[in-house]
Amino acid sequence: MNLIDILAKLKGLGTAKAIEGMARFGITPDRTFGVSMPNLRKIGKEIGVDHDLARQLWEAGYRETRILASIIDDPLLVTEGQADAWIKDFDYWEICDQCCMNLFWRLPFADKKAIEWSKRENEFEKRAGFALMACFGWKDKTADNERFKKFYPAMIRESNDERTLVKKAISWALRNIGKKNPELNREAIEIGEEVQKLDSSAAKWIASDVLRELTSEKIQERLKKKL
Repeated sequence: MNLIDILAKLKGLGTAKAIEGMARFGITPDRTFGVSMPNLRKIGKEIGVDHDLARQLWEAGYRETRILASIIDDPLLVTEGQADAWIKDFDYWEICDQCCMNLFWRLPFADKKAIEWSKRENEFEKRAGFALMACFGWKDKTADNERFKKFYPAMIRESNDERTLVKKAISWALRNIGKKNPELNREAIEIGEEVQKLDSSAAKWIASDVLRELTSEKIQERLKKKL
């Protein structure tokens, strides 16, 4: 499939009803066909890995082409410059999270970018940093605990950011890390308690969200089985 074929396929799969539904969840790209994620993943599987086509799809500028770009790109060929350029195009939460879940977490320099982006002022660029940390906690099944511990300072430092998409991403990251094993759970709870003491409504919201899940009976019972 080339770019023209893909655009034609997307146009045929999209619906106005889907676009209306996405808007209710804050998915508000400037250009979209209204194609569902299952259909996008199916198309991505049909295409396979293709770095050059991914670049073309990103430049096309549609919601669907950009998500497809994140699905089919080769993480070994993505440069830091490309990653930095792509996050500057983020203008709603879904594209940020999809890029992190599909591609960015697999980049060789992903840890560096997570910390770097967490310091950015732009809301979506900063969210990308913490969404990456959340993806590490969720998807990396083999890393030792040290990989995750180095993200704690960024979470504490930025926990006073009142913007909804940032504070939700910080909570997401800390909760995902804290569900990995008993040691990380204890530490994430300690970080949550430290954040709770800060003079910030955002920090208190993050702490409440984190502590509610990580201290829950469900999570504690699950972690006991890993001892």
